[in-house]
Amino acid sequence: MIEDTPEEWRVTASETPFTGKKTGIRTDQVVMPDGSTAARDYQTHPGSVAVVALDDEGRVLVLKQYRHPVRQRLWEIPAGLLDVPGENPLSAAQRELYEEAHLKAEDWRVLADVYTTPGGSDEAVRIFLARGVSAVEGERFEVSDEEADMEITRVAPADLVRAVLAGDLHNNCLVVGVLALQAALAGDGLDALRPAEAPWPARPFTP
Repeated sequence: MIEDTPEEWRVTASETPFTGKKTGIRTDQVVMPDGSTAARDYQTHPGSVAVVALDDEGRVLVLKQYRHPVRQRLWEIPAGLLDVPGENPLSAAQRELYEEAHLKAEDWRVLADVYTTPGGSDEAVRIFLARGVSAVEGERFEVSDEEADMEITRVAPADLVRAVLAGDLHNNCLVVGVLALQAALAGDGLDALRPAEAPWPARPFTP
């Protein structure tokens, strides 16, 4: 059995030189195994959710959105931040699927839990699988900024996997999500995935 294990090295001092609307920067003075102390800078992050939404034809919903830090329009899956500490990630995922794609889903499972950049951020992401997808009744959620310019389409998982391996797709949630989906399909099947309310130690929540 191979698995990550909790561990916390002693911190002698901590400061937050920057705090933004949702994220911040923290500097911890961390005691190393040899007794020395080293500064570790990292981004503090509330956590995120993402959704691999499968339609009845087995295609994945993807969105193309401009991402300013990398100066590219990236194909992604619906995703967003946890709005409040302790928020149920399933509720957040359902909200993001509605807001970004005006969709709902009947069946939800956990595909994967990841730390996006554990050497420089404490961001944790839970990636869900959503099946039984259908349109939400009523008017669409009003989007703004980068989301107002999104392109939406549906793509077969095999085509997404080929694009990932060819180096044509780069969004981490999409890459992890479609590869996990392909692995599940080739393994024990989608019904063997963890339930949507499975514990998430990185971002504890109340089911």
